[in-house]
Amino acid sequence: MSVINHYKNTNTQFGWVTIVIHWLLVLPIIGLFFLGDYMMDLSYYDSFYTLGPKIHEAVGILVLFIMLFRVVWRVRNVSPTPPKTNSQFVNIASKLAHLGMYAILFLILITGLLISFAGGQGLEIFDWFIIPGPNEFFENQATLAGNVHRLAALGLMALIALHTLAALKHHFIDKDTTLTNMLGIKEK
Repeated sequence: MSVINHYKNTNTQFGWVTIVIHWLLVLPIIGLFFLGDYMMDLSYYDSFYTLGPKIHEAVGILVLFIMLFRVVWRVRNVSPTPPKTNSQFVNIASKLAHLGMYAILFLILITGLLISFAGGQGLEIFDWFIIPGPNEFFENQATLAGNVHRLAALGLMALIALHTLAALKHHFIDKDTTLTNMLGIKEK
């Protein structure tokens, strides 16, 4: 085994940019889920009541920018060929699961913006800058977007769990290079 040394994807290996983007998104996305869940139970008098949402929104915006870059990068790069151990059904299910994760994640990000912009409020990013908020697009925007945001986040966590189990299956049962490929380890 050796570490890969290219930044772009090849037909057999993910490049460093794809790998770094993948792992750079894992912790913030899972962290945002648990932070959002925690914030649901905060009372007005809790010391984290105003800070929690500010952190959640700012990290969410960073995830949005990284995801936009990820989509552009993915479109402009080849994807490694799926392992030979995969059936055609597994390859199709994998593509659909990945597309589903992207779609749900963008749905979460967009509904998060709708929640934050409700009432025409701006979105403050780590005291660096403020994204001005537009007027509300529809009645009860924060409530409706909040409901979709929460359900989509639960769906994303289910897909992430499935994705993780599939990676472990590839590694321990199929004994292919799927997991090591995303860890940046090249099999000789």
